[in-house]
Formats: sequence, C-alpha cells, structure tokens
Amino acid sequence: MPVDDSRPIWIQLVETFSQKIASGQWAPSSRIPSVRELAIDAGVNPNTVQRALTRLDAEGLTVAERAQGRFVTTDTEAIATARAKLAAQATDSHISAVRQLGLEREEAISLLTARWTAISAEGGDEQ
Repeated sequence: MPVDDSRPIWIQLVETFSQKIASGQWAPSSRIPSVRELAIDAGVNPNTVQRALTRLDAEGLTVAERAQGRFVTTDTEAIATARAKLAAQATDSHISAVRQLGLEREEAISLLTARWTAISAEGGDEQ
C-alpha cells in the first residue's frame, strides 16, 4: 500500500478498507482477513490496522464476532453511504485538480465525459 506521509496511516487504511467494502471487493457478510494478515499486506503495525478496523466497526461497515473474526456488514444502507462518501471525496479531488489547471466547469464536464467514454471503450473500468 502506498503511504501518504502527510496523513495518519490508520486513516489511509480506513479509506482503503472502506473502498474494498464499497466496491464489493469485500462482499457483504464475508469474513475479512485477520489483523495480522492485513498488517503484513500493508506493511504496517497490527495496532495500526486494529485502529482502522475499530473505526470501520464504529461506522457500521464491519462487525467483529468473538472467536470468529470480523465480517463485512450486511447493512446495504451503510455500504451505500460509504460508497457515496468515497465518490464525493474523489469528485472533490478531481474538481480541485481541474480548477488548478484553470478549467471551467463545462470544460471539466466535457473532459470527464470524453475520458469516461474512452476508458469504457478500452475495456477499462466497466462502469
């Protein structure tokens, strides 16, 4: 996992894990990897992963089952809320970047539409 040194790692993990849930990579009711496995994969301390997972529990995206592990919620509304939040953050970043380039709203929309079509035609992101 690429780390942004300007932000706490555990927050970056929350975002990464939330994206896995929102995208369906971690399906509802599926068991997620253990803290140890996630820490090894991310190259971070297990306590950092645990802190991120505790936040996901608090946000209702995961549920810890004693002696069974941690599972993705079955609450589709919580998942939809996470997806909308992540999409809004990505959109805000995009708007900031194109504004810094001096593009006006209509130019940015036109570019987004053209790129969406081109990437879809290339078989990239299928959305």
